[in-house]
Order: sequence, then structure tokens, then C-alpha cells
Amino acid sequence: MPAVMLAPEAAPLVLDPSDEAPAKARRYLTDRFRELGHTDDFVGRLVVTELVTNSYKHVGIGHIVVRVFPDVREPLAVIEVWDESTALPVVQNEDDDAESGRGLLLMAQLVHDWGVRPLNEEGKVVWARCAR
Repeated sequence: MPAVMLAPEAAPLVLDPSDEAPAKARRYLTDRFRELGHTDDFVGRLVVTELVTNSYKHVGIGHIVVRVFPDVREPLAVIEVWDESTALPVVQNEDDDAESGRGLLLMAQLVHDWGVRPLNEEGKVVWARCAR
């Protein structure tokens, strides 16, 4: 039986919560997509930007950890963002007068699926699966 080739496991990206974190996360995602042979990283960059921005704006303490890896069951990329808060993200209702709060709503429309995995008192992982 031939061996199954798995994508190389990359070290996660560990970020301090700051306004520089989303840009660093986008560069990491672009590098990971390139390593995995993905040619279009547009949706992935949007997703990682939204999730990391939410972590640093709404949590603001501790580290933010980003991982990007292929889904072994389907041709999708998995993006995970871990932070130290147990507060769950909330998709806001559409509000034509709001100046912010549309990021998760937009992201949810662009990804295959997404969700949250609580980590007891250690925080949570917000994940999304998108086309690669």
C-alpha cells in the first residue's frame, strides 16, 4: 500500500494582542497556503484577519495562537485562532447604521463552516474551514 503524503506540520504563530497582530497573521497564512500548494489565499486572509482582530480587540490579554493546516477529509484549509478568553464570538445582526460588527457575518458567508471549541478555563479556539 502506498504511503499517504501529509502536508508538513508548521509551527503555530504566537502573537501578542496588538494592532500589528492581523498583518503578521496574514503573512503567516500566505506562507502556509504557499507551502501547502494553495494558489488563492484571499478568503483565508480575510478569515484570519477577522479572527485575530476579534481576539486582540475583545480579549486584549495573553497570547493569540494561529494555526493553518489542511483538512484531511476534504479539500479545505482549516484556520484556527486560540485566545485566553472563554467569551464566545457573536455574529451581530445586520444594522445599516452600525460602523463595525459585520466581520463575523461576512466571514460566515465566505467559509465552508466555522465554529468555536471551548478549552475549559484556558480559553477557546475559533476555527473556520475554507476552500484552498
